[in-house]
Amino acid sequence: MSNSVLCAIDLSNGGHDVGVLRQAARLAELDNAQLDVVTVLPDYGDAWVSTFFEQHHHQEAVANAEAKLREVCVEVLGEDRNAAVRHVVATGTAYQEILKTAEVAGSDLIVIGAHKPDMIDRIQGPNSSRVARHAKCSVFIVRD
Repeated sequence: MSNSVLCAIDLSNGGHDVGVLRQAARLAELDNAQLDVVTVLPDYGDAWVSTFFEQHHHQEAVANAEAKLREVCVEVLGEDRNAAVRHVVATGTAYQEILKTAEVAGSDLIVIGAHKPDMIDRIQGPNSSRVARHAKCSVFIVRD
């Protein structure tokens, strides 16, 4: 039984994570659990590439991601169900931020999508497998 379900979606995937969000909402509803939805932005603040961005760029990126996250949740879940969702925009390495968000939220279940791995995934491992490997709670991986 879950009290809190964390759904991790990638807003840059277009509509590929719609199924992930639907599955997470279904699982949360089965247990009458809190649904949290997280998306992670890359952190360019400490990297050398940060010099190419204006200072306020990160704040704008977070605001835009939060608006897009809410928009996607309303489209997929509807306005009524979205009202109870906690929306989280994190910055950093995807799998680390997903794990951190799950721990802070007290999540009993993480729902994340799996995609066809590209070259970097073959070297480092995809985020879904890294989350599953290091999570302190159950992980439900949704395949396309």
